[in-house]
Formats: sequence, structure tokens, C-alpha cells
Amino acid sequence: MRSSLQPMMKSSPPAVCGLLAAAVLLAQTPPAQPPQAGRGGQAVPARPPRPEPPAQTTDPQIHDPVMIKQGDTYYAFGTGITVQSSKDLKTWNREPAPFGRSDLQWPQALGIRANNQWAPDISFHNGKYYLYYAVSTFGRNRSAIGVATNTTLDSKDPKYKWEDHGMVVKSIPGRDMWNAIDPNLIVDEEGKAWLDFGSFWGGIKLVRLKDNLTEVADGPEREWHTIAARERYWKLDETEAGDAANPDLKYDQLYSKKILALDQQTQNGALEAPFIFYKKGYYYLFVSWDRCCRGVNSTYKIMVGRSKKVTGPYLDQVGQRMDWGGGTLVVKGVPESIKWAALGHNGTYAFDGIDYLVFHAYDRTDNGRSKLVIKKIDWDIEGWPSVTLDE
Repeated sequence: MRSSLQPMMKSSPPAVCGLLAAAVLLAQTPPAQPPQAGRGGQAVPARPPRPEPPAQTTDPQIHDPVMIKQGDTYYAFGTGITVQSSKDLKTWNREPAPFGRSDLQWPQALGIRANNQWAPDISFHNGKYYLYYAVSTFGRNRSAIGVATNTTLDSKDPKYKWEDHGMVVKSIPGRDMWNAIDPNLIVDEEGKAWLDFGSFWGGIKLVRLKDNLTEVADGPEREWHTIAARERYWKLDETEAGDAANPDLKYDQLYSKKILALDQQTQNGALEAPFIFYKKGYYYLFVSWDRCCRGVNSTYKIMVGRSKKVTGPYLDQVGQRMDWGGGTLVVKGVPESIKWAALGHNGTYAFDGIDYLVFHAYDRTDNGRSKLVIKKIDWDIEGWPSVTLDE
């Protein structure tokens, strides 16, 4: 399904004073939510209300960030699908969303709520910007990846208009042991286009795309690979990620207490958010290990491996294959950190001759909210990346 989508402009609250201003601000503040049932039926404390993002900030909130530069302006896209722009990578301005939370129609035919738009990827090819995004529901792999295109990212340009091309690939519970979220487009040195994606289950997939970048290749060009994976306990139900978080499952009936405890406490295939970056003859595969989305209790970290071929195998620094559980640590949060509890879901970019790692990190000083972090990459003499995480 193809549809032309007009951007939805978000307006700032009106400038009012006194009691009227207070009333407006109170009306915009979401009410606190009661505790909900979480992993294995356990009570999860309610998160603090999320404030309306400011029109301009030097401390931007974002989740699953990706970035691109058009002219002299940087654009950061995140789960939502949110967009922010900056001239200097320091001060960020809120931009219109590419499409509204209910504008997409095709996910509903798959039984997926169209407003669950996650983890985008943005790149420029053939004179167009390609925005890949996922639609899904937390804890399940009833998921799909779609793509939209635009000729410009400048919302003030008369040519600014997103065209949605619908679904690229989907995963179905009970059929697929992988999850169609967290997309990343890579065009290899031979000019072939690939989409890497995945979260938990059987790991990270890589699939060949057609030259139009909107469809999976078929016929003799059809090609699929598993490029990263972690150990998963073999008795787990195939419809759960490996973290006892599928709300459709009755865990106390499905598992013994021993298996349920194992499911809740171990990592069980916990990797996601792939991003492939080419540099000096190697394809570097960055992934995030362990648990996101738990504020200061998150355990997210960024790992890497590399390969001479985009299809792998990707090896870590000691020669372990990433599809056999390997990975070399790039950066993680540390318990003694005053600021960053955990971090992950990165993009990797070269801007003006400098390589950057872009990711979100959970801020201990702000109720564990996820913030945009941009760090220069240090490459050692053997070509392995690292990042220094300061306060």
C-alpha cells in the first residue's frame, strides 16, 4: 500500500499568564499511571509522567536515535517517530513528525496498532531520504518494518512531503523466531542493498533488498542471513522474546517456578538494535546487549564485531563469531556513574571526517529518562572502536 502523507505540525503551548498558564500546563501533564503487571506478573512501578518536550533544548530526550546531515543541519530521529534538528550537535530544535500516530493504515491489517512506531533508520540514496521504521507491540514479535521517502528533511522546503511505501518485511508469532523491528539499511561496496534488523528471539537478521530499497529481493537474488545471536534457553515458548514480558502468556501456568525464575533473571537472547558501518575494508556490526527501557534499572550496553563481507561472519576482537554469542564491548554504563546508568541502541556516522557513536543513555539525574548522547569514536591501532563515557 502506498500513500502520500502530509507532516503534522506540532504547535507550542500558547503564551498565557497567571492562572490560565498554570491551567494549560496542568492540562498538558499526563496523569500518573498506577502500577502495572510486568514480567511474570510482577508489579512494575509507574514511571514518572513524561513532560512535553521543549521546542529547543541542550538536553534532548530521545529513544533509539539515528542521525543524518543535510547541508549544515543535523537531524536526529527517534522512536515516536520524533525529529529534532541542530546546527552544532548541541542545541536541538523540535521538528514536525513525518506522519501522525494514526496516519499509517497498513499495520492495522496485520493486527498491529499504527501508533506503535519504533526505532527508525534514516539514510540518503538515489536523491531521496529513506526513513525505515518498525511497528510492533512490546513483548511480542507480531511486528513489521515499513519505509517512507522524502526529497528533503527541511520542513520549510515547499518540496517537503513524506511518501509512505508500506511494509518491507514482517514477523509472525509461531512462524518466525525473529522480530521485525530495529531496521538499519546498509548498501555494500558492490552497491547491493541490505536491511539488518532484529531483537531477542533468534537474533539479528540480514536480508537483501531490491534496488528500489522498498521491497525484499525475491527469486535468485533472495538472500537471508543470521549475523548475530545470543544463547536462549531451549524450553522457552517460541512466542516470547526471552524476558517473560509477553502480556498474552500466563507464565505461572506455562512454566515451572524454576524456569520462570531463569526466564526473568538471565539474558536469553538479549540483543537488538543492529547498525552496520563500513570503514577501511571492514563492515562493523554494532548491537546492543541486555535490557533496555527500565530507566536506571536498565542494563543496556553496546557491543561490536567486524567482517570483510557484509553477510558475515562477524568476529569479535578474540575471534568469536557474533552469531555464536560473540561481541566486543564498546561502551556501557557503570554503577559508580553519577549520570549514566546504561546506554544503547546506537547509530554510527562519519560527519565532516569525524566518526561518531550516537546513542541514548538513561539519566540518573532525571528519573532515568533516555537522553541523546553523541561521542567521538576512538579507533585503536588494530581498528577496534571505543568510546569514553564522561559525566
